[in-house]
Amino acid sequence: MHSEDAMRTSRFLALGDSYTIGEAVDARARWPMQLVARLRERDIAIDDPQIIAVTGWTTDELAAAMDHAQFDPPYALVSLLIGVNNQYRGRDLRQYAQQFDALLRRAIDLAGNDPTRVLVVSIPDWGATPFGHASGRDLAGVSAQIDAFNAAAREHVIQRGAYWIDITPISRDAAHDPALTAPDGLHPSAAMYARWVDLIAPVAQRRLAADTAPRR
Repeated sequence: MHSEDAMRTSRFLALGDSYTIGEAVDARARWPMQLVARLRERDIAIDDPQIIAVTGWTTDELAAAMDHAQFDPPYALVSLLIGVNNQYRGRDLRQYAQQFDALLRRAIDLAGNDPTRVLVVSIPDWGATPFGHASGRDLAGVSAQIDAFNAAAREHVIQRGAYWIDITPISRDAAHDPALTAPDGLHPSAAMYARWVDLIAPVAQRRLAADTAPRR
């Protein structure tokens, strides 16, 4: 191995909305930052994430932002978590599936056309939060819609060979554990994000470790 290879760090791009930017928590508590910290604890050399995410973004708004963003591909990891605002605004499921697949293809391209470097995180269920319970919405209907959006996204992820990481069941634990919701009553707390990272980190670690495995 060349000395420059030994010193090289992996680059990580995180694409999404409020759940990726970590609305209502400290920057270090965002799940992409927690993931990086967890990987570094396991001797994986990785840069701080480049985050392209804004609270409230839908699939088309993320795509528009990506049109103007500065990227430096290929990335060793690209994460994608998007769709809750499509559901919240009553957007069409078929439209979401089409726009999500377009974003997924862009994520794969940014990962050097390697789908095994792309981690897609499922949409959390906002209906389980205090905000959800106070919203007056049909929460069973919200959950069913989120499940449908996730099923559509998962189908594309499997077809394209990326990783699907289902954190939605964890998000529903917020209904009976106040510690899992941030002070705004809607977004995940640092503790919730840590539980997501429990699922995400092993997948990311295996993929990045493969980059440094000895070649025969």
